Amino acid sequence: MSHANAALAPIQRLRIARLIIDDGWPVAHAASFFHVSWPTAKRWADRYAAMGRDGVQDRPSRPHHSPNRTRPELVRKIVHLRWKKRLGPVAIGAKVGMPASTVHAVLVRVKLNRLHHVDVRTGEPIRRYEHDKPGAMIHVDVKKIGKIPDGGGHRFVGRQQGNRNIRATAGRPTNNNRGLIVGTSFVHTVIDDNSRVSYAEVHDDETAATAIGVLRRAVSWFEARGVTVERVLSDNGSAYKSHAWRDACNELGLKAKKTRPYRPQTNGKIERFHRTLADGWAFSRHYNSESARRAALPAWLHEYNHHRPHTAIGGKPPISRLTNLPGQYT
Repeated sequence: MSHANAALAPIQRLRIARLIIDDGWPVAHAASFFHVSWPTAKRWADRYAAMGRDGVQDRPSRPHHSPNRTRPELVRKIVHLRWKKRLGPVAIGAKVGMPASTVHAVLVRVKLNRLHHVDVRTGEPIRRYEHDKPGAMIHVDVKKIGKIPDGGGHRFVGRQQGNRNIRATAGRPTNNNRGLIVGTSFVHTVIDDNSRVSYAEVHDDETAATAIGVLRRAVSWFEARGVTVERVLSDNGSAYKSHAWRDACNELGLKAKKTRPYRPQTNGKIERFHRTLADGWAFSRHYNSESARRAALPAWLHEYNHHRPHTAIGGKPPISRLTNLPGQYT
């Protein structure tokens, strides 16, 4: 590709050079014929005489020597501070004695001006993985959220009114002795590693019995959609470390795996799903009661699985990775 401001394309450079070198045209005559200056015609003729056809091709405009370019040892120091310390151009410039603009130019050159591909806490490259087929592994976890009192919570009605709603709701008689009208809801979530298709249920506890029930129903739900679950990955919560969980996984033919302790990144897919769940369902709008929010969960899950584009799978909805399903695109 010719330079934007080049007077002659490579084929025309070759023609003018051949007229001068091979056919013996005077340089001034050839320059006039091609409407270029005498030095331009002479330059291409000389290059053609020295290198042949290669002499008339485009050359990079990068200088052979850049005396003002940042020294390699400074570049290495900038990269270290950016990679390991997570510092920005201003902070790095203060440490190495360079303008922030120069530091930014170096970071752009080495492609470290953005750190979305590096782990925020460790500074190490993010190791992304994805199993090769739906069902090869599912992730399970529990998301804890505060229950909504009748009349709405403080996020939408304000702290004062929210506290009044909590007191009024807590004072209502219940059919049990556990005080489940207010307190904490436990959203048991399941997500397929390959497709990101998700399943969730809301319960009032996170006991092993509840977690096992959710697992059984989730496996059946995936099987109804043609997905055979092979492995299940969980954190080290008490429910998932219990013998009952181990026995249930064996009964279902699942290989139970655990994440590294104090390392939620190992289960990052479901952690990210929890954030989407909170933004899209749990705290997305005003609910007048906890029951109203729970009733809205199935519709939101359908929207997430069937219609919401997922950036990790090319902007397509998760259900697109499960083929030949009735009602897949409804």
